[in-house]
Amino acid sequence: MKRTNKDNYILIAAEDAELTEFTSELTKHHKDFETANVVVDLRSFKDLKHHQLLAFLEVSNVHREAKKSFVIVNDALAIDVLPEELVVVPTLQEAEDMIQMDEIQRDLGF
Repeated sequence: MKRTNKDNYILIAAEDAELTEFTSELTKHHKDFETANVVVDLRSFKDLKHHQLLAFLEVSNVHREAKKSFVIVNDALAIDVLPEELVVVPTLQEAEDMIQMDEIQRDLGF
């Protein structure tokens, strides 16, 4: 798992790990980044399946309940097949935009 600190978020990517192993590591180390916005880079997983992304749902929900953004970057699945609670965008730029929008909403009290 590779972590890169950005201006207003932490970018986390799987370094040649299998997705199930990466999901497990991410969940296990959640305390390390629970106070920051997080972007999970899954662009290298081109054959991602719906059930594989659902493995991120629990950590995403916990993270967002703490009023922090949790965004997954991957373009393998159509957005309409994913649950609303899981934020998945196709590019890093859209992930950054989503975090900015989330921060504005939180500042406004939504």
